[in-house]
Order: sequence, then C-alpha cells, then structure tokens
Amino acid sequence: MGFSGLSRVFHWGPMVALGIIKWVTLITLYCNTMLWPPAESLYGLVFTATFLGFSSLTLFHFFCSLSTGPGFLPAGWTPPAASAASQLQWCSVCQGCKAPRSHHCRKCGRCVMKMDHHCPWINSCVGHHNQGHFIAFLASAVCGCMMSSISLSMSLYYGLNRTWYLYYGTGREPQVVLTVWTLLGALFGLGLALGVVIAVGLLLVFQLKSVLRNQTGIEDWIREKADYRHRNTDTKFIWPYNLGRMANLQQVVTWSCVPVGDGITWEVVEGTDQYTLTREQLKQKEDKRERTREYQIIMNYGGAWFPLSQGVAVCCHPPCTDEPRIPLQTGCVVRVTRWKKYWLYGEKVQEEGKEMPTGRVRGWFPRHCAVERLDHADTCVLARQEGKKVK
Repeated sequence: MGFSGLSRVFHWGPMVALGIIKWVTLITLYCNTMLWPPAESLYGLVFTATFLGFSSLTLFHFFCSLSTGPGFLPAGWTPPAASAASQLQWCSVCQGCKAPRSHHCRKCGRCVMKMDHHCPWINSCVGHHNQGHFIAFLASAVCGCMMSSISLSMSLYYGLNRTWYLYYGTGREPQVVLTVWTLLGALFGLGLALGVVIAVGLLLVFQLKSVLRNQTGIEDWIREKADYRHRNTDTKFIWPYNLGRMANLQQVVTWSCVPVGDGITWEVVEGTDQYTLTREQLKQKEDKRERTREYQIIMNYGGAWFPLSQGVAVCCHPPCTDEPRIPLQTGCVVRVTRWKKYWLYGEKVQEEGKEMPTGRVRGWFPRHCAVERLDHADTCVLARQEGKKVK
C-alpha cells in the first residue's frame, strides 16, 4: 500500500469501518469458543475457520479498495484524436477533457474513471479499478456478519438461560458464561452484525444490479434523463455499454478483482460508438443551460445545513443529498438549475473586480433567501426566443 493509500485510512469512515470489523470478529470468536469450541468438534473447527476466512477477506478487500483507488484521469487529459475533444465534456478544475464514463469528484478533487459513487467508509471513490475489490469486500462482510449473527444469537440464548439448563438440561448443551461486560459486548456485536447484514447487504444488491446492467449509480440518472429527453421523438437512446449480463459481470468480477480495460476505451454495442454517451451528456448540459433562471439574494445565508432562521419547514425538508450548501450575501446572483419546494440549487455568479476567482461555487440554499430576476436577458430562455422572433 502506497503512502497516499495509507493516508486514506486516517479518516473517520475507514476508522469506524475497521472498528466494526474488529469488534464483530473478536466478540464472535470469544463467544464461539464456548458455543462451539473448535478444539472439541469438527463442526466448531469448520465454523471458526470459515468465519476467520470471511473476516480476513473482508479486511483484505477493504484495504485493496482503499489503496488501489478508483483510477484517476491525469490532470489535463485530452483524447489522442484532437477531433474527439468536441464530443467530450470539459473539467474546469482538472483543466482537461472528461473521458467517457468519467466524472469529477469534488471530494477527491480529481476526475474518476467510471465513477459510481464516493464511499466515506473507504474514504475514496468506487470506480473502474477498485469496484471488483469493493464488491468482494461487501460480499465478505455480509457473509461473515451472517455467521456472526448466528453465533452471537445462540451464545446469548444459552448464556442467558444457563441456570435453567444446569438444572433441567441434558448436560450436552453448550456452557456459555457471560459476565455483565461480555453480555453487553455480545449484544453490541450482534447489533453491529445485523446492521451490516441489512445495510451492507442492500448496498451489495445495488452494486450487483449496477454491474449486471453495466450502468453506474451516476449513469442511472443520466440514462433516466436521456429516456425523458427522447420520449417525444422517433429515436430511442441506446445504452452503449450493456453487452449482456454475463459479459457485463466478467468486466468487473474476476478472480484477481482486476477489471477488464483501461477505463477510457470501452467495448460498446452495435449502433453506438465511444462517444454516444458523451454526446448525450453534452445535449443534456445544453438543455440544463436553457432551463437556467437567475435569482437575486435578498437575505443573508451562512451555509448552515439546518438554518433555523429560515423557518422550521426549511429545516424539516432538506435536500436528500450530500451536495454542499453555499453561503450567500444580499445582492449576490445565483444561476439556478434545480428547484425544490424549500430549496434551490445553483451556481453563484462571481462578478469581476469585486470577488477573487475561487472556481465554480455551486450548492443548495433556502428558497426564501432569493427572488427570481426578470431582467437577465443574456441567460433567459424567453428573452432569447423573443429575440429570434424579432430577427
């Protein structure tokens, strides 16, 4: 593991994940030595060895997901063919083109190849290079925690009913002795194990569905917008990467967890090419610009996630996303592209000479803070349409 990979461990996400893995592993082994002692039965030996195998695989694939990374595009990347640049999106942060299926992660600060999502538990993105390890990590954790749930449940049952079995049992029941602290530890471990089975199990299902369709979480949203955009046309958007379930699976899930391909050039279905998706993204961006409305800020907003000064309704209906909230001052102008009942999402317009350029400032802010401007002829769709009619 390189230094950059090692440094990702020192973050609340990986530290909490490691804490859960170790707690569940240690308390399960402790209880299992009384429930099914591996030295006294073949079943106990096989159960303990299998559980330790899943625990070891969980740690191995966890560190591989974290250290391998998703695969980042080089800063300033451009396609080999200069003519292809016009069919790709431009990243203003990395100062380069975005390769097909690549997206910029504001937390990693880089463009990620085949980005699925940014995972706080590995403090990195899940992308082209580490998705195989990430799926193996999820599967190992779920299998190990299922075994842990069985072992801890039976240990608690026999431990809490130990006195009854001493008087009325057959004498062949497991003798599980729990003190107050080991009882609390086992209860906590059982809660963690069940939580992992449910939450991580659902994430594993979503990841497998994504792989079988060859369509990442981000691309689900792009595909949905593409289908909506083509709904009233004679053409139908063809997803270029769906090669069939087995072929899709073999691109990601391999024995070595090393994916097929370089993360830039992709095998596509007949009737599409390398830039089918990127051309669709550019058209969606154009539609987005046409939907843009300018709003002027009439009330200061400090960027709080739950701004009590804006009212209870605003606090109780936050956007269900980890996208940032942007602090705004009275008089600022924001170009809004998304609307909710209590919140707006847009990009702050930076005036030359008044503000130092800090890159694009985008995020959510309360709707009560702003009013729509009616004099933004340079960006207003209606104004441009009226101008075309005059001409």
